[in-house]
Amino acid sequence: MWITKVFAADITIAQPATVKITEIGTLISAVVGTMLILAALITFVYLILGGIQWITSGGDKTAMEAARNKITHAIVGLVIVGSAWAIMALVQNFLGISIIGSGGINLPKPYTQ
Repeated sequence: MWITKVFAADITIAQPATVKITEIGTLISAVVGTMLILAALITFVYLILGGIQWITSGGDKTAMEAARNKITHAIVGLVIVGSAWAIMALVQNFLGISIIGSGGINLPKPYTQ
């Protein structure tokens, strides 16, 4: 007869880290950055699915056309996401504010001596 002993260990469950957003600029910056990343990822997945659909079309004209349209739409989506990022970077550069980044939207301070 085998005797098995089970030892109970003290298990401490940590509380999940909470995100505290104290400024609206930080919230907007986080949302914009997250949306740009998600849009780029979704576009990339859509491009891969179009490529798989093209490969598996087997020479069928309608399936190849649908795959070509999917790839074209994915490339247009990627151009739109890239353009949105470039516009945000230009706005940051010309106006001297920080929109995309960890600092949130930082408006320039008035010059004082």
